[in-house]
Amino acid sequence: MDTKLVREFGTEILSYRLRTVRQKKRMQYEDFDKQLIRLHKENRMLRRLQRNLGWEPLTPPVQKGWKRNFVLREDVARSKHAEFFDNILKKINTHDWSYRKDFRVRKRRYGRNKYGVKTQSLLRPYSYQFERMGFTEVERQFFYEHWEYTWKRELIKRYVFCEPWRFVLRVRPNMIDKVRKKDVELEKRMHEIDDYLEWNNHRCRVEKLVYGKCSYGKGFDDLRFPVKNPCKNRPVHLLLNDIEEGLL
Repeated sequence: MDTKLVREFGTEILSYRLRTVRQKKRMQYEDFDKQLIRLHKENRMLRRLQRNLGWEPLTPPVQKGWKRNFVLREDVARSKHAEFFDNILKKINTHDWSYRKDFRVRKRRYGRNKYGVKTQSLLRPYSYQFERMGFTEVERQFFYEHWEYTWKRELIKRYVFCEPWRFVLRVRPNMIDKVRKKDVELEKRMHEIDDYLEWNNHRCRVEKLVYGKCSYGKGFDDLRFPVKNPCKNRPVHLLLNDIEEGLL
């Protein structure tokens, strides 16, 4: 409450709970922040509803590229231990996709474009992953410990399957026989919220309100310019003085 009003009308005016200009302005900001939070919650709810709409069959099916994974070798599949190694394969199998059937990728070397087969290997689980995969004692005997360095130069332990020759890669067409169901009203409302936050530059404000920090729009510029430019927004005569003094 403004002290000028108190002196003019007395302390009885405090019972009316009149707000000052600063308080009214602050209430406007708080109300706008609440609106942004409501839009964020609504957008998350709509996306959750969209994911839970389910799938519908696609007729006729459409091929999109090729997929590749490991299968048992023919002699291993005919042996009496086929079920045992099939259980191991289900836990360490990997899947890959490519638009080419031969899975060749371009590798630029010495200014030339060369093509090589894309490599694919079995899963090498970390120690904490290996304990959660539910391997039996007999299955554990087919893995050995392998220590390697991460990109942070930290030494970690991984488990590698000691008989990878039992599995071979198989390439099959990647057929799409089902698609997600769509709701026009849901997508329309989500686009309206995204456009409002994007075109009015409210995305960063929403992240600060919800997550406590803003990471939107950062990354590329921060890597290119990690240090502040000392010549930015400074007059020429000050720059010349810094050059004469050897500061630049």
